[in-house]
Amino acid sequence: MMIWKIKMREAFQTKRSARIIAVLTGAVIAVAAAGYLFFHNPHQYPLPCLFHIITGLYCPGCGAGRASYSILHGRFYMAFRYNPMYVTLLPFLGMYIVARLIDWVLTGGNHVDQKINQKVLYVVLVIVVGFGIVRNIPIYPFTLLVPAGY
Repeated sequence: MMIWKIKMREAFQTKRSARIIAVLTGAVIAVAAAGYLFFHNPHQYPLPCLFHIITGLYCPGCGAGRASYSILHGRFYMAFRYNPMYVTLLPFLGMYIVARLIDWVLTGGNHVDQKINQKVLYVVLVIVVGFGIVRNIPIYPFTLLVPAGY
Protein backbone atom coordinates (compact mmCIF):
# COMPACT_ATOMS: atom_id res chain seq x y z
CA MET A 1 0.00 0.00 0.00
CA MET A 2 2.77 2.44 0.92
CA ILE A 3 4.70 1.67 -2.29
CA TRP A 4 1.56 2.43 -4.34
CA LYS A 5 1.18 5.82 -2.62
CA ILE A 6 4.82 6.69 -3.32
CA LYS A 7 4.51 5.72 -6.98
CA MET A 8 1.33 7.77 -7.37
CA ARG A 9 2.96 10.78 -5.73
CA GLU A 10 6.00 10.47 -8.02
CA ALA A 11 3.75 10.13 -11.07
CA PHE A 12 1.85 13.30 -10.19
CA GLN A 13 5.05 15.21 -9.45
CA THR A 14 6.86 14.20 -12.62
CA LYS A 15 4.25 13.47 -15.28
CA ARG A 16 2.03 16.23 -16.58
CA SER A 17 -0.09 13.62 -18.36
CA ALA A 18 -0.96 12.02 -15.01
CA ARG A 19 -2.04 15.40 -13.66
CA ILE A 20 -4.15 16.07 -16.76
CA ILE A 21 -5.85 12.67 -16.41
CA ALA A 22 -6.56 13.38 -12.73
CA VAL A 23 -8.08 16.79 -13.52
CA LEU A 24 -10.17 15.39 -16.38
CA THR A 25 -11.41 12.59 -14.10
CA GLY A 26 -12.40 15.17 -11.50
CA ALA A 27 -14.15 17.23 -14.19
CA VAL A 28 -16.13 14.18 -15.34
CA ILE A 29 -17.18 13.48 -11.75
CA ALA A 30 -18.20 17.15 -11.28
CA VAL A 31 -20.26 17.10 -14.49
CA ALA A 32 -21.90 13.84 -13.42
CA ALA A 33 -22.75 15.38 -10.03
CA ALA A 34 -24.17 18.49 -11.74
CA GLY A 35 -26.20 16.24 -14.04
CA TYR A 36 -27.56 14.34 -11.07
CA LEU A 37 -28.50 17.58 -9.34
CA PHE A 38 -30.06 18.94 -12.54
CA PHE A 39 -32.48 16.01 -12.76
CA HIS A 40 -33.10 15.48 -9.02
CA ASN A 41 -34.96 18.36 -7.49
CA PRO A 42 -33.74 18.94 -3.90
CA HIS A 43 -37.32 19.80 -2.92
CA GLN A 44 -38.32 16.22 -3.71
CA TYR A 45 -35.01 14.65 -2.62
CA PRO A 46 -33.75 17.00 0.11
CA LEU A 47 -30.22 16.98 1.46
CA PRO A 48 -30.74 17.41 5.19
CA CYS A 49 -28.53 19.86 7.06
CA LEU A 50 -27.35 18.18 10.27
CA PHE A 51 -26.60 21.54 11.86
CA HIS A 52 -30.20 22.67 11.23
CA ILE A 53 -31.63 19.34 12.42
CA ILE A 54 -29.64 19.41 15.67
CA THR A 55 -29.82 23.12 16.54
CA GLY A 56 -32.83 24.43 14.61
CA LEU A 57 -30.56 27.20 13.29
CA TYR A 58 -29.51 27.82 9.71
CA CYS A 59 -25.82 27.28 8.95
CA PRO A 60 -24.09 29.49 6.36
CA GLY A 61 -24.51 26.69 3.81
CA CYS A 62 -28.22 26.02 4.31
CA GLY A 63 -29.94 26.34 0.95
CA ALA A 64 -26.77 25.82 -1.11
CA GLY A 65 -28.07 22.60 -2.69
CA ARG A 66 -31.31 24.27 -3.76
CA ALA A 67 -29.32 27.32 -4.90
CA SER A 68 -27.10 25.08 -7.05
CA TYR A 69 -30.19 23.41 -8.51
CA SER A 70 -31.65 26.83 -9.32
CA ILE A 71 -28.39 28.01 -10.92
CA LEU A 72 -28.30 24.90 -13.11
CA HIS A 73 -31.83 25.77 -14.27
CA GLY A 74 -30.99 29.44 -14.86
CA ARG A 75 -33.09 30.74 -11.96
CA PHE A 76 -30.52 33.06 -10.41
CA TYR A 77 -33.01 35.09 -8.39
CA MET A 78 -34.27 31.95 -6.64
CA ALA A 79 -30.68 30.79 -6.12
CA PHE A 80 -29.95 34.10 -4.43
CA ARG A 81 -33.07 33.69 -2.27
CA TYR A 82 -31.89 30.26 -1.09
CA ASN A 83 -28.39 31.39 -0.13
CA PRO A 84 -27.13 34.84 -1.16
CA MET A 85 -23.66 34.36 0.31
CA TYR A 86 -23.12 31.09 -1.58
CA VAL A 87 -24.26 32.61 -4.87
CA THR A 88 -22.00 35.63 -4.31
CA LEU A 89 -18.91 33.59 -3.38
CA LEU A 90 -19.41 30.82 -5.98
CA PRO A 91 -17.75 32.67 -8.92
CA PHE A 92 -14.70 33.45 -6.77
CA LEU A 93 -14.49 29.86 -5.57
CA GLY A 94 -14.76 28.70 -9.18
CA MET A 95 -11.96 31.02 -10.29
CA TYR A 96 -9.77 29.83 -7.42
CA ILE A 97 -10.32 26.16 -8.26
CA VAL A 98 -9.64 26.71 -11.97
CA ALA A 99 -6.46 28.71 -11.22
CA ARG A 100 -5.23 26.04 -8.77
CA LEU A 101 -5.88 23.24 -11.24
CA ILE A 102 -4.18 25.05 -14.12
CA ASP A 103 -1.17 25.81 -11.92
CA TRP A 104 -1.00 22.21 -10.70
CA VAL A 105 -1.30 20.75 -14.22
CA LEU A 106 1.38 23.04 -15.62
CA THR A 107 3.88 23.07 -12.75
CA GLY A 108 2.96 20.19 -10.44
CA GLY A 109 2.99 22.63 -7.53
CA ASN A 110 0.88 25.21 -5.76
CA HIS A 111 1.83 28.78 -6.51
CA VAL A 112 -1.67 30.26 -6.32
CA ASP A 113 -2.12 30.07 -2.55
CA GLN A 114 1.09 32.05 -2.02
CA LYS A 115 -0.44 34.96 -3.92
CA ILE A 116 -3.57 35.18 -1.77
CA ASN A 117 -3.28 37.57 1.13
CA GLN A 118 -4.22 35.86 4.41
CA LYS A 119 -6.14 38.96 5.47
CA VAL A 120 -8.53 38.35 2.58
CA LEU A 121 -9.13 34.80 3.83
CA TYR A 122 -9.82 36.06 7.35
CA VAL A 123 -12.28 38.62 5.97
CA VAL A 124 -14.09 35.88 4.03
CA LEU A 125 -14.19 33.72 7.17
CA VAL A 126 -15.67 36.59 9.19
CA ILE A 127 -18.25 37.22 6.45
CA VAL A 128 -19.27 33.54 6.35
CA VAL A 129 -19.56 33.26 10.14
CA GLY A 130 -21.32 36.64 10.31
CA PHE A 131 -23.78 35.55 7.64
CA GLY A 132 -24.48 32.39 9.63
CA ILE A 133 -25.25 34.48 12.70
CA VAL A 134 -27.24 37.25 10.99
CA ARG A 135 -29.48 34.87 9.02
CA ASN A 136 -30.71 33.44 12.35
CA ILE A 137 -31.86 36.77 13.81
CA PRO A 138 -35.67 36.50 13.81
CA ILE A 139 -36.30 40.17 12.97
CA TYR A 140 -37.03 41.74 9.60
CA PRO A 141 -34.93 42.33 7.37
CA PHE A 142 -32.70 39.49 8.62
CA THR A 143 -35.53 37.01 8.08
CA LEU A 144 -35.03 37.58 4.35
CA LEU A 145 -31.76 35.63 4.67
CA VAL A 146 -33.57 32.45 5.75
CA PRO A 147 -33.45 29.96 2.86
CA ALA A 148 -36.62 30.34 0.80
CA GLY A 149 -39.04 27.51 1.38
CA TYR A 150 -38.32 27.07 5.10
